[in-house]
Amino acid sequence: MTANVFERSMGDVLRTLFDRSAGELVIVDPNAAVIESLVDAGSDYDEGLPTLNVLADNRMLKDVMDDFLVAGDAADLVDAGSMTLRELDGDADNTLVVGEDELYAIVSAGEHVAALAADDESFAGDAYETYRDQWADADEFNLRTPALSHVRETLDDDIGDPVRADFDAVLASLETARGDGDGLDEVTISLLVAAKNDVLLYDISKWGEDVGIASKATFSRTKTHLEDLGLIDTEKVPIDVGRPRLRLKLGDDRLRDASSDELASVAHRLLN
Repeated sequence: MTANVFERSMGDVLRTLFDRSAGELVIVDPNAAVIESLVDAGSDYDEGLPTLNVLADNRMLKDVMDDFLVAGDAADLVDAGSMTLRELDGDADNTLVVGEDELYAIVSAGEHVAALAADDESFAGDAYETYRDQWADADEFNLRTPALSHVRETLDDDIGDPVRADFDAVLASLETARGDGDGLDEVTISLLVAAKNDVLLYDISKWGEDVGIASKATFSRTKTHLEDLGLIDTEKVPIDVGRPRLRLKLGDDRLRDASSDELASVAHRLLN
């Protein structure tokens, strides 16, 4: 009989379920915290991760995937074939984790999280068939964010290793990367790191559009906003043909004096 799981965090519960599973799992109606923990726990696995077939509310998925850090790691899992994201039609009474012969209901209570197991193997098998069929018929969620591994690789190749190193340091210092006042979005992060390294606006915006972060127009609008606020300066760089290009520079001494892992926190204070 499959045993219950009791842990102090959602991530620990999920890692235990991953270790127990011999095949794919269907995760039914997860909330935002479960999705974030799925991505975080799944990203820790080099091998042995069961395929995670996620059936979730479309609006909730969009909100969670507005965070570049979560979406980028999720995209890595999707690209590797370790995760699918599909849109749930309706909802379940609890978040469920369903395997071929196992069924758990995820329950949070105070400082503890539990995966409560069904003790009837026949019922668990029927549930798996039901939700596996529902997953197969569901629409795929359109995850627009590029995989973080691809972002890092192309940033290194197209712009340079120092910029990629600063980009990694900024991301490592963040708990979230979204442009809603709680953090910096991916375009702002890219521009600040580019400015720290005196990169041309043309180069960073072309890279950002090519990799799928945002359009050149979005990079240009964000640059103008940051320039108006004094966070970024530009200087004209003549070229043989056409209009001069703009070299990005940090526009505030507090940013220029900040280390890479302090850059985001200083910028966030200046923006707010």
